[in-house]
Amino acid sequence: MLILAAIPLGNPGDASTRLKEAIIAADFIAAEDSRRFGRLCAELGITYEAKIYSFFEGNENERLEPLLAILKDGKDLLVVSDAGMPGISDPGYRLTREAIAAGIPVRVLPGPSAVTTALLFSGLPTDRFCFEGFLPRTSGARITALEKLASEERTMIFFEAPHRLLESLQDCVTVLGGDRRGAICREMTKTYEETIRGTLTELATWALEHEVLGEITLVIAGFDASARTFTPADLIEMVLARESQGESRKEAIAEVAKATGLAKREVFDVMVAHKSAGRMGQ
Repeated sequence: MLILAAIPLGNPGDASTRLKEAIIAADFIAAEDSRRFGRLCAELGITYEAKIYSFFEGNENERLEPLLAILKDGKDLLVVSDAGMPGISDPGYRLTREAIAAGIPVRVLPGPSAVTTALLFSGLPTDRFCFEGFLPRTSGARITALEKLASEERTMIFFEAPHRLLESLQDCVTVLGGDRRGAICREMTKTYEETIRGTLTELATWALEHEVLGEITLVIAGFDASARTFTPADLIEMVLARESQGESRKEAIAEVAKATGLAKREVFDVMVAHKSAGRMGQ
């Protein structure tokens, strides 16, 4: 059987009884970081005799066959990540997919999740939400990804590295608008747990003025069609941002129109006026 188990986000007191029992009973464990897993077990006051396999993003593909071999041999395999549920932006889902295809039973031991914990911390609508994982690392790809989400009406949840938070928030302001509400959830359940709530402009200002450390989950309000308007300046900035990434003016206008829900002609007219104004200023 393949057993996927949720690990505490930071506070070991959140470990379930089922998790501790599964660790003690396991013969084989796939852990994202064996040292962190060992420290967790020490904090929980439990010992294990299982053989530990490292199972992280860098070696996920090469580990699939050995781990599947264990399962096909009739043995149980416990899979854990560094924090939260394995398979959520961490290794796990490919192994689960292959196990199901091979007819191997799968069990999930539910527990802590950074996604739903941050959602509750944010104070934003919880009735409909989507998880988007990590935003792309480069600004151009990040802007493209955000433009595809500009009209998303559900609350959006992202993971982000602390050293990229400011740049990501600045791109969010450019694409989604500075008045969109959001929350930065940092070090959840840990000693320095902190949630910063406000507009995206306010969150970007906070990130600029503070040293950002620890695990970051970013929550952003969905698109409100009745409230969000795009000024000519917004549209010009979005088109120029796409052009700076190598798109033609025609392509940029079409993509911005799609992202904002506006007619291409409307965006085109704004850019014509912008170009005319530039000529008059010369």
